[in-house]
Amino acid sequence: MAKHCKAAFAAWRGTGLNWLKFKIGYRTLKTAIGTAISILLAQQLDLMFPASAGIITILCIQVTVKQSFRTAWNRILASFLGLVLGMGLFLVLGFTPLAILIEILIFMPLAVWFKIQEGFVTSIVVLMHLYSTQRMDAALIANEVALLVVGVGVALVVNLYMPSLDKELQAMQGQVEKLFIKILREFCYYLRHGESDWDGREMIEAPGLLEKAIRLASRDVDNRLGRRDDSYYQYFIMREKQFELLERMMPIVSSLNTQVPQGLHIADFLERISDSVHPGNTAYRFIDQLRDMRKEIKETDLPQTREEFETRASLFYLLREIERYLFIKHELGKTSDEKTGKKQPRTAKG
Repeated sequence: MAKHCKAAFAAWRGTGLNWLKFKIGYRTLKTAIGTAISILLAQQLDLMFPASAGIITILCIQVTVKQSFRTAWNRILASFLGLVLGMGLFLVLGFTPLAILIEILIFMPLAVWFKIQEGFVTSIVVLMHLYSTQRMDAALIANEVALLVVGVGVALVVNLYMPSLDKELQAMQGQVEKLFIKILREFCYYLRHGESDWDGREMIEAPGLLEKAIRLASRDVDNRLGRRDDSYYQYFIMREKQFELLERMMPIVSSLNTQVPQGLHIADFLERISDSVHPGNTAYRFIDQLRDMRKEIKETDLPQTREEFETRASLFYLLREIERYLFIKHELGKTSDEKTGKKQPRTAKG
């Protein structure tokens, strides 16, 4: 019995610790605060249906600032469209369920046509106020407009604050660079030794990490009003394009079972590239070195065997892919310099 009690207490204590670890997200907190403020303001203004202001606030708070403004605008347009249609139908058919049925059947195609279908719920809220009171006088219309202004206005003000995503993006940037460094160094090892026990785990992890980073960077861009700073987004897009080239290089590298001096030179070159994987724009230096190396390889003696010929051809193809890899980074660096007037993007380490 005592053992059972101790086990139950331990389980309860573990549950309590889990509750302590529970965190409330920023969006949840903003929704709660915004809803309470909207209802309070509606009550202070002596508006009918004050809880509806809170509902409108809940519907308007989105993940990003730009989404909130777009959603707010669409809900306002949808509400006025639904109000006009509803008043017309109520005048013709009276305050009947049939009028509501026809309202919805007409409203939805129009909302889709104008791309404001996300405002359907808000428009129905306004329409139901008219239906429940069975009146359409100026005072009630003004009340509905005031509810929209309060609900939407509070949502926009509350949602103007967005926590910085810089730390998360920088962390993802570091993770991506570590994966790229590992991949390039494994390529170097194989070119030097013709074999490797690498399991290729980094090649599997990179696409998912890049996809997640691009989504987060896109959110970061949408949270910046007036000042468009998309350096993180462009950076991860650049890495995604480079990774596609790494995927194309891998079968080329793995097919090179014969070691030749040119392959060792390329391995040394890839190692230097791996040592320079960071946000700064250093690709132009490697592009010049690569072109010099290609020229040197062309000036060497012709291959004597078929196997050596195939190896030389694969190395030339590998050099072309490496050049494309570097050129992608070089183009991003030039674009960043033109936008900011700086040598490095805001995330550059040196």
